[in-house]
Amino acid sequence: MDIPKGKKHFILFSWAVIVLPSLFITYHFFPPQIDNIYTVLSLFVFATLMATVPIVINGTPVFLIQWLSIVALVRYGLFLEIVLMQFAIIPLLLRIRVTKSEWYRFPLNSTMFFFVSLISGLVYIQVGGEFGEQPLNSVFIPILIYQVVSVLVNQCVLVLVYRFLNRDYKFISDDLQFDFISNMVMFPLSLALYYLSGGLGFLAIIFIGIPFITVSIILRRYNATEKINHYLQKAVEIGHQLTESLQVNEVLELFIKKITATLPVDYAYILDVQDDHLVLLRRVEKGMKQPNSIPPIQKGEGISGLVWRTGVSTLYRTKSEWVDIVQGYMPEDVESVICVPIVRSQKVRGILLLASTKKRAYEKYQLMIVDMLCSYFGVAIENARHYEKTKLNSELCGLTKLYNYRYFEEILFEEFNHLQVGKRQCLSLIMLDIDHFKSVNDTYGHQSGNEILTELAQRLKRIIGSRGTVARYGGEEFVILLPNIIRSDAMDVAEDIRIGIAEYPFILHSDLDLERRELMVTITASIGVASAPEDADDALALIRHADRALYTGAKQAGRNRVAQYVKS
Repeated sequence: MDIPKGKKHFILFSWAVIVLPSLFITYHFFPPQIDNIYTVLSLFVFATLMATVPIVINGTPVFLIQWLSIVALVRYGLFLEIVLMQFAIIPLLLRIRVTKSEWYRFPLNSTMFFFVSLISGLVYIQVGGEFGEQPLNSVFIPILIYQVVSVLVNQCVLVLVYRFLNRDYKFISDDLQFDFISNMVMFPLSLALYYLSGGLGFLAIIFIGIPFITVSIILRRYNATEKINHYLQKAVEIGHQLTESLQVNEVLELFIKKITATLPVDYAYILDVQDDHLVLLRRVEKGMKQPNSIPPIQKGEGISGLVWRTGVSTLYRTKSEWVDIVQGYMPEDVESVICVPIVRSQKVRGILLLASTKKRAYEKYQLMIVDMLCSYFGVAIENARHYEKTKLNSELCGLTKLYNYRYFEEILFEEFNHLQVGKRQCLSLIMLDIDHFKSVNDTYGHQSGNEILTELAQRLKRIIGSRGTVARYGGEEFVILLPNIIRSDAMDVAEDIRIGIAEYPFILHSDLDLERRELMVTITASIGVASAPEDADDALALIRHADRALYTGAKQAGRNRVAQYVKS
């Protein structure tokens, strides 16, 4: 986890002023009572071994060392138990590969372990627990209370630490259940080790320690299996969510969001196969969406290009494994990398690359999970693209590629609703009709007339740009919707359109000639303008009034002109 530098320094300062002086104080009041140095050394050896097989639950490493800490406490005193637990932190954090930027975890865990040891040890003393060789009936209850208190105190400390780090952590959780059950399972074995160590010394720790380590390994394997099952369930849930999305951008955003929340990801890149290149579709770095400014990647180039060429998923645990493969862009602090092909119909359609700043951040089973998610993603993105293409085709005029009237009418009603609720100040509509278009078809042929309609559509789109929506109304008629443009400005736009049609000839090919000669033909258009709210109270009235302005104000007045709606 990444935390502010100020909190890291606060952790170090707290450790220095709390833990170090308290160790001296504890030694003064509870000095160790060592009768067999070899037994003590064996405790530290097995503590190191136990630290090498931790079980990570919700990002928190748990290692079953309580069977040793009980012997250290009851036989040798509180100080030795605290020192044993402090010592165990070092191999534990080294085993889980704490990075340089996470140095604060040493003083943080040291402080946490110290409070757990101190509080539970003092409770043991308060309930009648003593140090040294004792009969079972006098030590049983204090040790049992010590076990329960250590679990509860540990959970309380975790809650406080996670709140300090601005992360959620519930007191009543699966972690608490696992910790409590594992301590209760170890309790009778801890008692056996305590009594055997009195007679057999370090041999007792060896006899019981080997089964303990075996149990820890089994529990670690079981926990890994549970995690795999959890990831599989998450993958299925994400797959269902992806297939429910019908927008390409929505699928991309959801996929990135879910996969970065499921896995330890600092960098995520989705690349799309376009012709003979990989083109970046999404780029998220340290939780922030970044511009797609990385140049296209060729097949076989770098990690992504290599996975594209081979079609085989790849996992790199450290930078040394991939540094000679990378070509082009890769963040400097990346260590672990997962790269998976996005396959559809047995063909690579894209690449997903995930990266972490931590060494060995990913396991093989996580590669399998990502592979599964990419299969869901490949289906979802293709379905979304097909849906958008189908939807777009249903909204467009096949000839001019402008919006058709049906879709234009939806936009018109939506914009009129915005006008009525105050999201728009005004709304203008321009309607135009090509003058004498029938004579063009009769003279040059209908195919030539289609060429004029297609060219006119392009001119209208260039003139209007992002100011409004252009659509084909039907035949040789076109409509233009201009949100937040007043009538006088709409009249100016309409005049620009009229000039752009009348003063620039259209190039067509005579469909009635055998050679289909290229011709330049001049046409004109009559244009009507109406605006809301002054000219119309509803969307259909706005269309009718623009149509009336077109025919009564422009066509009947001589054509090739712009007219505005005038109330009669």
